[in-house]
Amino acid sequence: MKIVTNIVRILTGLLFIFSGFIKANDSLGFAYKLVEYFEVFGTHFLIPVALPLAMFICIFEIVLGFTLLMGARTKLTLWLLLLMIVFFTFLTFYSAYYQKVLSCGCFGDAIPLTPWQSFTKDLVLLTMIIILFIGKQYINPVVGPRFENILLIIILAGTTAFPIYTYNYLPVIDFRPFAIGKNIPAQTVGIPDELKYFYILKDKKTGETKEFEKFPPDYEKDYDYVDNRTEVTKKGIEPKIKDFSISDLNGSDYTQEIIENPNYNFLLICYDLDKTDKDVFGKINDFATLCKQDSVTFIALTSSTKETIDKFKQDTKTNIDFYNSDGTVLKTMIRSNPGLMMLKGGTVIDMWHYHKFPSFNDVKEKYFKK
Repeated sequence: MKIVTNIVRILTGLLFIFSGFIKANDSLGFAYKLVEYFEVFGTHFLIPVALPLAMFICIFEIVLGFTLLMGARTKLTLWLLLLMIVFFTFLTFYSAYYQKVLSCGCFGDAIPLTPWQSFTKDLVLLTMIIILFIGKQYINPVVGPRFENILLIIILAGTTAFPIYTYNYLPVIDFRPFAIGKNIPAQTVGIPDELKYFYILKDKKTGETKEFEKFPPDYEKDYDYVDNRTEVTKKGIEPKIKDFSISDLNGSDYTQEIIENPNYNFLLICYDLDKTDKDVFGKINDFATLCKQDSVTFIALTSSTKETIDKFKQDTKTNIDFYNSDGTVLKTMIRSNPGLMMLKGGTVIDMWHYHKFPSFNDVKEKYFKK
């Protein structure tokens, strides 16, 4: 039992650290997922605290994972792990059974899980934690109390700083289909299912119903058509980017024209102008002006209405051309509002959070003069 307990302890601790790290790497994306749950359960009053709560959960998971590995504060650690996993098991079961939230966000965009996969994962974790309770006498501290406290302080400081950093300066590791180096048009294309067709025919003489993979020659003489069915012989692959389109404010489609531009071009992502930081638009306007002087395309994408766009342009004194796109897609493209993406031939060359908005000359020196 001792060996089993310690193997389970290590696996559980590492899994919680990994889960917390993946979510902390994209704390804003995890906050978006929490908002989905708040809307499903009607707890809209929690939406304003979605981001700090997302960060807290990330930190909580990582710290508990480390305390379990260290054998520190065993009783408290096990009870907190149990309460957490029971709560998440309920959430994932509810999501799976009622098809409310189609991806739990347990491992962010790194390992997308279906609702039932998430529920199964939580059941496995629940079993592992029960094993740890049974064998808790075999969980011993790895280091002494003084060094243990020092390590916990360092871990807590590091795990607190990490999600704050990624929120302010974009994820360190980008698992999204819009990551640097990804080609957007290629990500919008999937592989269809391979299908096999069957035809159900009724013998005119015997009245017997038979199934055929193809129609017999001159089948009308001997058979009456009854029905058909389709069987998936090989599951296809869904496109990683769905519902992506770009239109002007009159509704005309410009998707291909913009994302397949063979030259360097810039997309300013402002998924919701009511929530867009306006203070950075001094730098953005200068950047857009220099782009125009060098005949480099610079446009903005938003899900906001024409009325909101007009007011925003007045408030920020900007002459940037705005286009419409789906808000959820825009939030996925870059975890910044506004955020800047540089494309060439539909491939993402670079991107910047508004906290690190670049100068046009620096970008020109780095990319255009190669």
